[in-house]
Formats: sequence, C-alpha cells, structure tokens
Amino acid sequence: MTTTLQLAFLIAVVLFSAKIAGYFSIRLGQPSVLGELIVGILLGPSLVNLFGLTFIEHSMAEMITEFAEFGVLLLMFIAGLELHFSEMRQNLRVAVSAGFLGVLFPVLLGWGTGTLFGLDQATSVFLGLTLGATSVSISAQTLIELKELRSRVGLSLLGAAVFDDILIILFLSVFLAVLTGGGSSSGVLLIVVRMALFLVFSVLLGLWGLPWLLRKTARLPISQGLLTVSLIVMFVYGIAAELFGGMAAITGAFLAGLMLGRCPEKERIESGVHALAYSLFVPVFFVNIGLSINLREFKLEALLMTLVIIVVAVIGKWLGAGWGARLGGLGKQEAFQLGAGMISRGEVGLIVADVGIREGLLLDNEFSAIVMMALVTTLITPPILRALFAQKKAGAGKKLSETAQADDRPDASNT
Repeated sequence: MTTTLQLAFLIAVVLFSAKIAGYFSIRLGQPSVLGELIVGILLGPSLVNLFGLTFIEHSMAEMITEFAEFGVLLLMFIAGLELHFSEMRQNLRVAVSAGFLGVLFPVLLGWGTGTLFGLDQATSVFLGLTLGATSVSISAQTLIELKELRSRVGLSLLGAAVFDDILIILFLSVFLAVLTGGGSSSGVLLIVVRMALFLVFSVLLGLWGLPWLLRKTARLPISQGLLTVSLIVMFVYGIAAELFGGMAAITGAFLAGLMLGRCPEKERIESGVHALAYSLFVPVFFVNIGLSINLREFKLEALLMTLVIIVVAVIGKWLGAGWGARLGGLGKQEAFQLGAGMISRGEVGLIVADVGIREGLLLDNEFSAIVMMALVTTLITPPILRALFAQKKAGAGKKLSETAQADDRPDASNT
C-alpha cells in the first residue's frame, strides 16, 4: 500500500471513529471532544494499536501528528473569532477577578504538585499552566439547557473564561520564550521587547490592514476567497508569532482570529472555518491526543500522580475562580456556581498539554495524567452545575412558599 493510501486509510478510520464516538458522547449529555478522546485511547497502543498494523509504516504516526497540528491552530483561530468583548464588559470586575484568581490558584498548586512528585522546575511550572486553563464550552451548554446562560452567573462565567484564556496564552508564551531564550535579565528584556513589538504590529495590522484586505477580497470573483485569505492570515500570524515574536504559533492564530472577528465579514469567515476545522482537522487532533496514550505502561506512581492532579485541578479552579467571583461582587451561592463552571479543562487544557509534549516539557506519564484530568473534569462539571442550580431553585421555591404562607396568615391586629 502506498504512503498516500496509508494516510487516507488512517484519516478515514480516525474521522469515522471520531464522529461515531462524538455522537454517542453528545447523546449522553457530554461534549463530542470527550468521545473523540476516548476512541483515540482505544485505537492507540492501549488496545487496538492502529499505528502498529502490519501494513502501516511507522512514519505514519508522525504524519498524523503533523496533520493534527493544523487542528490546534484552527481551534485557537476559532477561539479568537468567537471572542465577545461585549459580554466581558458587562461583568468586567467579576470577569477579571475570577479569571485572574482562577488561573493563579491552579498554576501555583500545579507547580507545587509537580515539585512534590520530583519533577524539574520547568515541568512543574508547565504542569501548573495546564491546570490554569479552562474550557467553558461544556459549562455554557449546560447553562443553556438550564436557561441560566444570560443570568448574572452565566455572563460572568463567559467573561471570566475569556480572561482566563487570554492569561493562559500570555503566560504560556512568556514561559516558552524565557525557557528557550535563557534566564538572564538581558535575555528576558529582549524577549519582552520582541513580544511587545509583535503584538503592537499585529494589532495595528489587524485594525487597519486586515479590514481593507477583506473588503477587497469579498469583491473579487474567486471561489471561497474570504476563507482562503483568512487561513493565509492565520498561518502568517502563527509563523510570525514563533519566528519574530518569540511566542507559540497558537498565540498568533488566536490573535489573527481576534483581529478578523472585528470585521463585518466575520460570520462568513466563521462559517467556512468551522466547516473545515470540525469536519477534518479538529477531530484528528483530539483522536491523536488519545492515540498518544498507552494505558498499558501506566505505572502505579503515575496513577497516584494522576489522582492528585485531578483533585488539585478541581479544588484549585473552583476555589480560585469562586473566591475571585466573590471579590468581584457575586453572592456566595453565585460565586460557588461560577467556580464550578470553570472546572472543565476540555480542549484548552489539551492544547496546552500538546504544546508541552512537542516542546519536550512533559513525559508520557505526565501527559497521560493531564489528559485523564481533562477527561474527568469535563465529565464531572455538568452534573455539579445541575446540582448547584437545582439547589438554588429549590431554595428560591422554599422562600416563595414561606412568603405565600406568611401572606395567608390573618393579621394579628384584625383579630
């Protein structure tokens, strides 16, 4: 079988398995990413060992991984496109405080956990960064079902998640730049200057150059012109971020989405990018994460570390984001609900973990532990949210009942 046919076979198996698993995951009230991850683990060396089939060359694993990296860029590009600053402005104080402490607590606890298990400082800090990430998509879907998304908690949660994403991307870029550029004061200063220049130039280009480019492209009689130009912009921003800005390519992709999201053509771009990403590249990315895990080689100490990381991830995010929401002005119950909504790590945590495995910061055991943490936190968030909001409604119903009973009592002054 030729290399092309081998690649076609693998992509066909991965896509078919991803969509079937995603369907059943959604039917069970979970996001499709959960099913894609699980089927990836089953297809990997843990069970089927897809890349170990006799007619598949070893180089195919690397080709699928490179293919999957486009999925990461597209995910971050879409995240930038879908960012709504208006929602963040409505509850800015809560968003900033919950987002900041929701990152700070897990990062510090993750750093401490890594140190406790004897990991080096760079790996420990990176572990903290993966725990600082959040994925609000599953929480948002749950709140939609509960008709609470437009409530104060729902809007504050969306704002906090946006701030959380921006902070994690910024911290990750700075951390990787410092790690590769050395720790001297002059080296750090050079990194900061490079990042600042890249950000300023990218924003200026996004504010004035890109809207003009999209307007001109929209008038041209070419097939899918807007989509093509948008993808070129995403790639150029990603390459420039890594080569000139000293940042990760995903930061450039996110920034490109952020800039294009301000243009009137946003909806047309978003529609095309969504179709391309979620029909091909994104499912391959998530299944490939699962393919990288070998549960047969999971050692006892790795299991202990996984359990500790899961507990730290839940407590750190719930406590940090909840306390931040309280400081931002939410009531105790509302802050508790917001903190619970930030627990899920989902795709964002996996994107950060993927950067770690590519940069050599995470070994197989740590990577597997982080993927399991993302799975567990994504699974437990919806039932926790449903329980908390059911408790809130029960409490409101009880108060209403007590008020009605009080109104029905005869006035003592009239007896």
